[in-house]
Amino acid sequence: MQPGYFPANLLFGVILLAAVAFFLVTVHKLYRLLRLGQPEDRFDQIGRRVRGVATFVLGQRRVVREPAGWGHFFIFWGFIIITVGSVETFGAGLYHGFAYWQVLGKPLTAALYLLQDLLCAGVVAALGVSLYRRFLIKPERLRFCDQHAANLDAGVIIGLILLLIVLLFGARAVEYRLAVAQPGRYFPQSAFISVALSGWFAGLPQADLEGWYSFFWWAHTLVILGFLVYIPFSKHLHILGAIPNVFCRSFHPLGELSKLDLEDESVETYGVARIEEFTWKQLLDLYACTECGRCSENCPAHLTGKPLSPKETIHHLKRHLLSQGQLLLAQGEAKEMPLVGEVCLPDEIWSCTTCGNCMEHCPVFIEHIPKFVDLRRNLVLMESSFPPEVQTVLRNWETNSNPWGLAFATRGDWAQGLQVPTLAETPQVEFLYYVGCAGSFDARGQKVAAAMVQLLNHAGVSFGILGAEEKCCGETARRIGNEYLFQAMATELAETINGYGIKKIITTCPHGYNCLKNEYPQFGGQWEVYHHTEFLHRLLQEGRLTPWRPLDKKLTFHDSCYLGRYNGLYKEPRELLKAIPSLRLLEMERHRQKSFCCGAGGGRMWMEETLGTQKINEARTDQALALEPELIAVSCPFCAIMLEDGLKAREQEAAVQVCDLAELLVQALETGE
Repeated sequence: MQPGYFPANLLFGVILLAAVAFFLVTVHKLYRLLRLGQPEDRFDQIGRRVRGVATFVLGQRRVVREPAGWGHFFIFWGFIIITVGSVETFGAGLYHGFAYWQVLGKPLTAALYLLQDLLCAGVVAALGVSLYRRFLIKPERLRFCDQHAANLDAGVIIGLILLLIVLLFGARAVEYRLAVAQPGRYFPQSAFISVALSGWFAGLPQADLEGWYSFFWWAHTLVILGFLVYIPFSKHLHILGAIPNVFCRSFHPLGELSKLDLEDESVETYGVARIEEFTWKQLLDLYACTECGRCSENCPAHLTGKPLSPKETIHHLKRHLLSQGQLLLAQGEAKEMPLVGEVCLPDEIWSCTTCGNCMEHCPVFIEHIPKFVDLRRNLVLMESSFPPEVQTVLRNWETNSNPWGLAFATRGDWAQGLQVPTLAETPQVEFLYYVGCAGSFDARGQKVAAAMVQLLNHAGVSFGILGAEEKCCGETARRIGNEYLFQAMATELAETINGYGIKKIITTCPHGYNCLKNEYPQFGGQWEVYHHTEFLHRLLQEGRLTPWRPLDKKLTFHDSCYLGRYNGLYKEPRELLKAIPSLRLLEMERHRQKSFCCGAGGGRMWMEETLGTQKINEARTDQALALEPELIAVSCPFCAIMLEDGLKAREQEAAVQVCDLAELLVQALETGE
């Protein structure tokens, strides 16, 4: 039947309404599942959110970071253009003679048709590459535990899009022939691909052309509507979830975790044990996942053979939401199925180093780490379930406010013999140097603290330390999941610092830096917080530090996760290194945003690493040794420990030295030794 003529237009109208109605009913069910989640406000700063959608959805900014992302860019925009063309197709199906050129004018229609032809051709090429990659190259990041189902779903989607384009070109090729034969019917010559393909239908009588056009039109339209119905049940559910997820992304610092209200007596559980205990935005993350695998491709736990694959975890949570959520909606209750143990393995949750690579590279801003921490919170606070070695370190924090369990009264002993005033002695200093646990108690960290003191004194900085009054910031306890212990430590430390009227803080540990800067405002800590590389860079620019002594060494720099990805400090440490004469900086393949974790974050510093094919710190050490450096520069005491252990495992500790940037600067200054 010819589209647009009675009764074909009525038939099409019924089919269109049925497909749209089914789609809307399905979407409404998905929306109701989101409503199961806990409340959360993600609708502030509307203008910024709209700009984010333009940048990260329309502009595909994170997608095109990788070369393979350009294929998705063409597929995305080709799909948009096909959708624009479908409006004309549907209009012609309801009313014979409807055409864009009658509404937009011929020049604009010609430009639109040219763009559609070009983008559709680009989509065909991109889909060809996609098929080749998925079924022949088979990159690791596209692999799934249920690979057959994943490939089948992807094959159906790719096949439908290819079929849409073939049918679109077929309809347009015939339409051009009809326009040539019928005066008053317009088809722009600018659609040169469609015009070229029209040669296949040259010489056919008009009745045959009308029949072919009707076939292509109906087939194209039914495939579009079938695609519409299929989307909510396929991996391309992200078409519906991605835009709202980007719009609702968090504007809090990446390194800020949520604060549990531990004083609310109406709260019966803490953390997340069941799917409905996530917030609605955390559930929306599950819809938005594109299954691109970039999170797992950059996850150090996954790359070293640990049970954790962020992509798989999100996928399993989504399947659980879709199945158990329906029972909750229908019956008001679901099968009692704890997430950890039934949906996610405990080893998955405890393998996470909270390095932030998954969130840094997710094109739709899925928030993986807060989910893992929320699951840990429930395990720790409600189940007292955690790796056995964690029990010791938690007890050490509780009794002596440091993970080693050394006497807290000796916290300032490292500074004996150095020119370091305490705030109790000299309260009117400009800066508090917050030394942290490693700088106070670990022999390796104490050397960095001493070097930092030497640099601050050399630059004439007014500073002091808390000494025995200093307590652990609690960052690691929070990421292990012991929110109760963290809040107790944070409250005490914030009161001590505020008691001295301190407004500016320097710290040598990126974990403490992130916690004091981004999380302590939750406890009244409104301070200017500087990491030592950031502050030393400032002194360098002010001319208060001038490295002059040459250091003729080959060096590579390891980006700390909590300094780089969490707080964006990439330039400052590198400019410090480049200021040292004769020092040659070599970059590892994984550096800056793609830097590989040392393996210490998220409490992993205090847990045995027994799973996987390789230890994370040894994998990172191998990446550094591939450059044959003489020095590995770090900006974190945990990283220094982990990389030194990696060098020992590779029997390279005599050939390669791990140095903090403060230690290198001391060597390069006139007062250095």
